[in-house]
Amino acid sequence: MSAERVKLTLGQRSAAVSTANPQGPVNETFDQLLAEVRACTVCAPHLPFGPRPVLRGRPSARLLIISQAPGTRAHESGLSFNDRSGDKLRQWLALGWETFYDESRVAIMPIGLCYPGRDARGGDLPPRRECARRWHTPLRAALPAIELTLLVGSYALHDYLPHSRRHSMTETVARWREFLPEYFVLPHPSWHTIRWLRDNPWFENEALPDLRTRIGSVLEPEALDCMPRCAPAEEPDPAADSIPRR
Repeated sequence: MSAERVKLTLGQRSAAVSTANPQGPVNETFDQLLAEVRACTVCAPHLPFGPRPVLRGRPSARLLIISQAPGTRAHESGLSFNDRSGDKLRQWLALGWETFYDESRVAIMPIGLCYPGRDARGGDLPPRRECARRWHTPLRAALPAIELTLLVGSYALHDYLPHSRRHSMTETVARWREFLPEYFVLPHPSWHTIRWLRDNPWFENEALPDLRTRIGSVLEPEALDCMPRCAPAEEPDPAADSIPRR
């Protein structure tokens, strides 16, 4: 799916917001769409734990996070980024738990909506491709107030920015300014990025301050949390999921 197919200009979004129906009918239509998504069984034969689409948001949301696929904890709880990778992402965004999970302001929509299972080596399988092709266009159209979309991880980058496949994840993230103002590109916040962060200090020194400024503008400055902005990278926890992914 190309970015062009789903891209809405800021002018189109503003028009959509200003001409929208009263909030009740808008929410009712959105709820109907969510019910269809959550009832989807297209990938059921390929999902070891069965289908359980994990996504969040309301039509009023202004920040959209497009991630990879739910991990086992998200599948069990139905809550996106409910693990240490979520803690790291919230630190990057400088958002506390309450704001991050406020569906009226933040929407979360992974490339693969259901947990895909593990491969022979014990790592998570790639997100199922059917989800984005079937559901992302109608879901993005039903989120007319979005002002900033975060593409988190290589699968989100490749799906929305097809030309990024020609470059490494590091090269793409280093060019974050080129994809603004619509997209802000990020690596996945798993413990695998610990060494990457140390090798690429520009990410915390340049990209994250820009990201937080933009999020503050989108969600209002008071939404930003008072947590330390760039805490030292933590060593991986052996007891945590081997490859936490969202």
